[in-house]
Amino acid sequence: MKNYIVHNDWCIIEDGFHPEFNEITESLMSLGNGRMGGRGNFEERYSGKTLQGNYVAGVWYPDKTRVGWWKNGYPNYFAKVLNACNWTGIDLEIDGEVLDLARCEVREFRRVLNMQEGTLERSFIADFPSGKSVKINAVRFCSLEDDEAGAIRYSITPLNFSAYGKLTISLDGDIYNKDSNHGEQFWNEISKETGHGEGYLTLETKQSKWDTVPVFQVCTGMKFDFCQSGKLVDLQTLPIKKEKYVANEVKVFFKLNEETLICKFAVNLSSENYAVENLTAEAKKYLDRISKKGFSQMLEEQKLAWKKKWEHNDIQIAGDVAAQQGIRFNIFHLQQTYTGQDARLNIGPKGFTGEKYGGSTYWDTEAYCLPFYLATSEQMVARNLLVYRHKHLKKAIENAEKLGFTNGAALYPMVTMNGEECHNEWEITFEEIHRNGAIAYAIYDYVNYTGDKNYLTEYGLEVLIGIARFWSQRINWSGALQKYVMLGVTGPNEYENNVNNNWYTNYIAVWCLKYTLEAIEIVKASETSYSALVELTAFDEEVETARWKDIIEKMHFPYDAGRRVYLQQDGFLDKELLTVHDIAQHRPINQKWSWDRILRSCFIKQADVLQGLYFFEDDFSIDEIERNFDFYEPMTVHESSLSPCVHVILAAKLGKKEKAYEMYVRTARLDLDDYNNDTEDGLHITSMAGTWMSVVKGFGGMRVKDGMLSFSPYLPEQWQSFSFIIGFRQNSLKVSIYPGQIAIENLSETAINVLVNGSMVSINGSETVELAH
Repeated sequence: MKNYIVHNDWCIIEDGFHPEFNEITESLMSLGNGRMGGRGNFEERYSGKTLQGNYVAGVWYPDKTRVGWWKNGYPNYFAKVLNACNWTGIDLEIDGEVLDLARCEVREFRRVLNMQEGTLERSFIADFPSGKSVKINAVRFCSLEDDEAGAIRYSITPLNFSAYGKLTISLDGDIYNKDSNHGEQFWNEISKETGHGEGYLTLETKQSKWDTVPVFQVCTGMKFDFCQSGKLVDLQTLPIKKEKYVANEVKVFFKLNEETLICKFAVNLSSENYAVENLTAEAKKYLDRISKKGFSQMLEEQKLAWKKKWEHNDIQIAGDVAAQQGIRFNIFHLQQTYTGQDARLNIGPKGFTGEKYGGSTYWDTEAYCLPFYLATSEQMVARNLLVYRHKHLKKAIENAEKLGFTNGAALYPMVTMNGEECHNEWEITFEEIHRNGAIAYAIYDYVNYTGDKNYLTEYGLEVLIGIARFWSQRINWSGALQKYVMLGVTGPNEYENNVNNNWYTNYIAVWCLKYTLEAIEIVKASETSYSALVELTAFDEEVETARWKDIIEKMHFPYDAGRRVYLQQDGFLDKELLTVHDIAQHRPINQKWSWDRILRSCFIKQADVLQGLYFFEDDFSIDEIERNFDFYEPMTVHESSLSPCVHVILAAKLGKKEKAYEMYVRTARLDLDDYNNDTEDGLHITSMAGTWMSVVKGFGGMRVKDGMLSFSPYLPEQWQSFSFIIGFRQNSLKVSIYPGQIAIENLSETAINVLVNGSMVSINGSETVELAH
C-alpha cells in the first residue's frame, strides 16, 4: 500500500513531488469526457518515470499475440485502445536549460485532481542547475461541454531573473503503446499543417491484414494565445514540422516576477464522427469556436457540468475522510469515462487511464457498471450499454459458429472492440462462457429497474434467444448422472480452468433459459412484433423451448450434502482446503506462485459461487447464503478488482459488518492506495462501479422488489452518517442514514412508494420522510 496521497473530501492531492510514484499519480489524476482522455502527465518534457497516455474513444488497432499456435475458433488478434497524439505538450527552455523535473530541484510541488470541478492543477518551483528559479502553475481539463476538446492554462513566472527563453507548443503523434508485444507503432501520418498560433496533425491507423478491422483517422488540432502583464500579446512563432509532429516555437522575454500565461486549446476529431476529407476543416471550426469562448468561459462551463453530475450521483460520508475521498474518486472516474451519448462506445477496464487489458469491452460492464448508470444517469445511458451488445449480436453468432455452434446460437466475446472475440488465452476465449449470462442478466436488470419492457420487444428478446440457443447446445446429457451437465469451463474464478460443472455457470445458464421463456410471453403481448421476431430469428418455439424446459428441470448443480454448500465445480473437494491465513507469506499468489500451483490450489481469485448468490439472492435462504459465504470467503484472495464489492454486499446482508467494511475500504481505495501494486498501469474503472454498489446495495441495502425501491440500511460504526442520491424511473431520491434513523427526501414532484425494512412508505413530491431503524 502507498500512503502519499493526502486525504481530502473532494480532491486527490500529491503534496510534494514523489518521482518514484509518478506513474501511479499519472493514473490517479487522469482526465476524460467520454470522447477523449488521458493520463495526468506533465505538459513539459519529463525524462523520469512516466507513461505518456492520450486516448480517443472508439479508436483501436489489433496487436499481434505471442501465441505460437492456432486452433479453430482462436482469435486472430488482440485489440487495444491506442495511445494517440499527445496534445498537451508545452516545453520551456531558458538560456539552453530545459525545464525537466527529473533534472531540476523541485520545491513547493503540488498536484491536485479537483473532482468537484473536473480539473487537474499542478504548481511548483523549479531551480535550474544555473540557479535560475521559475514558478509554474498549470490547469488542465477535458471539456464535458465540448466533448472533443481539452484546454490548458500554463503560467510561467521567473523568480530571480529576467531572460529570453523558448517555448515549444506541440502536437506529438510519434508515440508508442507501452504494452505493444513487439514495440510496434500503430499510426501513419496523413497530413500536417502549422500556422501562427495553431497546428493540425492527422494520423491514420495502419492497415491491418484482418479485413474486419477498420482503419481510423484522427485529426488533432491546437490553437494558443499568450498573455503578459494580464494582456494578450502577439508573439512571433516559428512553425516546426517533423514526422508525425507539429509545433510552434516561440521566443519569449521572461521578466522578473511577471507572469507569462499560455492558454492552449486542443481537439481530437475522429473519422468515427466526421468524414475523413473534412477532418482538418472541422477541427479548425471547432478550435475557432472554443478559442473564442476562451479558457475562463470553458472552465466555468466545466464546473457547471460537473455540478450537475454531482447533483445526481454524489455519496456523502461523514466521519471518515478516507472513505469519502474513495467513493467520490470512483464515481468521478466512472462519470468521465462513459457518458452514454454514443451507443457505439463502451467501458474499458482502464478507461482513459492506461493501456492494460487492451482497453476493450468485458463482461464487467453488464455485471458491475450497469447498476451504477441505471441509478445515476438518464435512462438512455444504461439503455445504450445494452444497445451496444445488440449491435454486436451478428458478431456473437459468428463467434459461436467458429466454435461449431449453429442455428443462431450466440456467444458474446470475452474481450471485444467490434463484437469479434479478441482475447488471446484459450482458457478464457473458449471456456469462460459465463459472460453470456451476464449480458442476459443486464437485460433483466435494466427492465426490472426501469420498467421499460419495450426494450425486450425492440432488442432484448432477440439477444436472449441467441444466448439461450448457445446454452442449449453447449449443455449435454450425462448418462452416468442422468442430468444435464456443462463440461470444460472456466468460472468467474480464473484460478481454475477447464473444470466440469462450474456451479455459477450452470446456474446462470438455467436462469437465462427461464428468463428467455418469460420474455417470450411479454413480447407475445404484441402479436405483430413477436411474429416479426420469430421470422427474423427462424425461431421454432415449440421445439426449442421444449429442450430449454427439459434442461431447466434436469440440470446438474454440484452440491456437498455434508457441508450443505454448492460446490464451485465437480472436483472442488479433491483440493487441499486451506484458508488465506495459511498462505499469508505467499500473497499475492499471482505474483509469487506458478500458474500450475495456483490452478491446483483451492484459492479463489474473485467471487464465483458467491457471484451467483449475489445475482440471485432471492432464490436462496439467508442460511444458505451464509453457509456458502463462510465456506468460500476464507479461501478468496481477492486478486481481482471485481471481487471485494460482491463480498461487501453479501456480508452486509448477513450482518457481517466488520468483513463488509474491510472489503469496502479495499474496493474504495484499491487504486488510491495501490493495493495490488498495479495502479501505475491505469485504474480499475469497471470495478469502481462495484464500490458504488458496496455503499448503495451493501450498506444502503437498496434493491428493486415488485417494481418498487427497497432499502434495508445500516450505518457502519466507522461513519457518523452517509447519504446517496439515486434516480428511479420518474423520481430522484436522497437517502440519508444516521444513527437509528433513515431519512428519504423525494427530490421530484411525483409521489413514490418505497419499502424500508419490508414496510411500505409513501413519500409525496418534494417531501422528506424520517423513520427509525
